[in-house]
Amino acid sequence: MSPDDRSRPILLVVGGCGGLVGRAILKEFSTDHEIRSVHRHAVAAEGHLGVRWLATDVARVTDWAPVLEGVRTVLTLAWYRQGSARRFRRLATGLVRLIETADRLDVPRFAHVSVPDAPERLERELPYLAFKRVVDRALESSRLNYAIVRPTMLFADHDRLLTVMLRTMARYRRFPMFGDGGYHVSPLSARDLARIVRREAERGARSNVTVGGPDRWVYRSLTDRMFEALGLAPRYVAFSPANSVRLARFLETLGSSLLYEYEVEWLLSDRLGVPAYVGLDRSLEPVGPFLEEQAARLRRRVRAPGR
Repeated sequence: MSPDDRSRPILLVVGGCGGLVGRAILKEFSTDHEIRSVHRHAVAAEGHLGVRWLATDVARVTDWAPVLEGVRTVLTLAWYRQGSARRFRRLATGLVRLIETADRLDVPRFAHVSVPDAPERLERELPYLAFKRVVDRALESSRLNYAIVRPTMLFADHDRLLTVMLRTMARYRRFPMFGDGGYHVSPLSARDLARIVRREAERGARSNVTVGGPDRWVYRSLTDRMFEALGLAPRYVAFSPANSVRLARFLETLGSSLLYEYEVEWLLSDRLGVPAYVGLDRSLEPVGPFLEEQAARLRRRVRAPGR
């Protein structure tokens, strides 16, 4: 390690940087931070950037003190999309141990990526959410200068939502519509989320912010826009709200990770069209140009039947 490396503040990322948010975090912080990461599986991008990787399961770390030595900012990304209560409980317990140790050692900054509010039943009964709130509350009850950042729908290259939706539309020339599509979403780019995390962490203001992108879309208007980007007329297979949830539940029973039951309930609850974040030095990225770029790639790769 060079002297310049040793002079840079240390960021500890808890959770892999190979995911959507993690990749954006690496790009945002690697130019002026020394980065350490704690997760189970190697990530090529971390190796290329000289990230110091501690190969372990976050849930199994019993003593965080050595890991936190010299760290200026902790950022927690570790979570699962789906799993048992036992799985989420173990991870939440590991993260709470981290928070308690960081509090005891007086780590200067602590940032945590969480999720927006969901319907009360999901908050209470769904392990994904119930244990996420355990971690949120542990941070809020600490003495740390924390930032809890709760993003809505995210987009970026190779994401598992908008790009998958576009591919489905391009392939089948139709798309399922859950309910009337009148609920709202406010897509936020992963790059902007990384910038927001940096700003909120550096403020040290003990903040808990729910963040959306620059535009609040009616969901059906967004999907219409996606068809338009592909050069296709919008065509939908309509499902009632109840049947939408049943469809997602059926896909889960088949082992699909494309869509989970709770994600459909959350979408239908109209809680994901959250306000745009205010305070960055550059405007938030609108989703339109991203859709055009992704659609152009698909048009080059996929020839629609009959053309």
